[in-house]
Amino acid sequence: MTSAVPGAFCLVLHSHLPWLPGHGVWPLGEEWLHQAWVESYVPLVAELDALAAEGHREVLTLGVTPVLAAQLDHPRMVADASTWAGLWEMRAREMGAQPDPHHRAIAAYEYAAAARSRELLASRWAGGASPVLRSLSDAGVVELIGGPATHPFLPLLLPEVAALALESGLADAQSRLGRRPRGIWSPECGYSPALAATFAHAGVSHFVVDEQTVRDAGGHPHAAWRVAGTGVVAVPRDLEVTNLIWSSRSGYPAAGPYRDFHAREEYTGIHLWSITHPDAGIDHKGGYDPDAARAQVDRDVAHFVDAVRRRLQCVHDQTGAPGLVVAAYDTELFGHWWHEGPLFLGRALRALRVAGVEVATLQRAIADGHVAGDIELGNGSWGAGKDFSVWNGPAVRQIAHENEWLQRRWLDLVRRERDAGRLRLRRPDLDQLLRTLFNALSSDWAFLVTRGQSVDYAWRRAERHRRDFHGLAQLIEDGRRHAALEEAARQARTDLSFPGLDARLTPAS
Repeated sequence: MTSAVPGAFCLVLHSHLPWLPGHGVWPLGEEWLHQAWVESYVPLVAELDALAAEGHREVLTLGVTPVLAAQLDHPRMVADASTWAGLWEMRAREMGAQPDPHHRAIAAYEYAAAARSRELLASRWAGGASPVLRSLSDAGVVELIGGPATHPFLPLLLPEVAALALESGLADAQSRLGRRPRGIWSPECGYSPALAATFAHAGVSHFVVDEQTVRDAGGHPHAAWRVAGTGVVAVPRDLEVTNLIWSSRSGYPAAGPYRDFHAREEYTGIHLWSITHPDAGIDHKGGYDPDAARAQVDRDVAHFVDAVRRRLQCVHDQTGAPGLVVAAYDTELFGHWWHEGPLFLGRALRALRVAGVEVATLQRAIADGHVAGDIELGNGSWGAGKDFSVWNGPAVRQIAHENEWLQRRWLDLVRRERDAGRLRLRRPDLDQLLRTLFNALSSDWAFLVTRGQSVDYAWRRAERHRRDFHGLAQLIEDGRRHAALEEAARQARTDLSFPGLDARLTPAS
């Protein structure tokens, strides 16, 4: 083992997809979930299981949003994920009958990967995600962090709704995992000063923010920081190290030998080509070679480990104190977008420890004293511009305006029902109305529109949830109880995301 370097390294993975069951299949909808599940979550957990078997503990911090956890426990989605893996096997088998040697070689490679995923879904994942996540947490392999129910952009929510969304998400995690997360991933790393009290009241001890948010407040990204006046700790991601992977142009996933995500064989959809060059058209791409890709993984792991060591040593040389390096990513980058990503993570985590780098969870790093002091955090996010414009800018101003109206109508309606004494017992109509509100408030719809990705789908989803909310709210306000229950049941057929959600927990406004 190489001599130890002062400080600690934390890997944070943020796993999230909006509610998809019942909202289309392909190319958007449930297929989105199946791809991420089979290509990212299954191989990632396999790497974590291998690390656990080798005796590794506290290897990374894993965030799984409540809305994603609900989908990964959904009985039909569990069955459909296995079906998707089986169809992957069939597509690979079909390609294996082609005469071209490269086609046959890749078909064999893909078939083996698909079969392994299907086997793991039938065994390790047979009961959904909760037993998987709970076992990794109970064994001390990962720290699980939570978040608000459907990943809303918290700085744009009314305080009562932000508190309700966070409490609902943390309570849901406790019911699935047996413990309430202490840390959270604030959606889109969104933060405003008003959230400090919300986090503290919910029992949140630490949360992830963007580096720029901390720099704007006069801090640096080489440590965690207490939010002034609270016991809540903000942990910034280190962009210099994070971008070694995150950058779309210069990050490791853009290396030539890696499997190209976009280029697929016309009839089977199998990935036959390597990236070769980021700007290369399909006619100029080389064939994918798994051995060459694995060799590239080794080179990138060596570079990453050296970069982390140099970063920590530099911080120590400059400050005289051990530093903290936090690299934070969307989980779906590893495996889905970057096929070799899970292999990279497993090898990198092992190599970091061999190279004398302390690998820790966020909770461990904070407990070990990697907190620099108090700081007055201002507004921030990890979106373009590091502000709120991705979620309330000109392209999505209508969504932001409608979302505010939805929240105000919800609070007014609950206040009237409470004042009239109609909230003593659970109300299936109000509980479903709250689920519909939360789905409408998902940050994904504005994000997709602003980024120009799947714009039509995002607008349809936002509009459908708004329409459903107002329709059900009107029935409740009109006192049409039977019709409201029928409408709530209709919405629940596709949007029963959180069966335990209790509208009575809405804070008084």
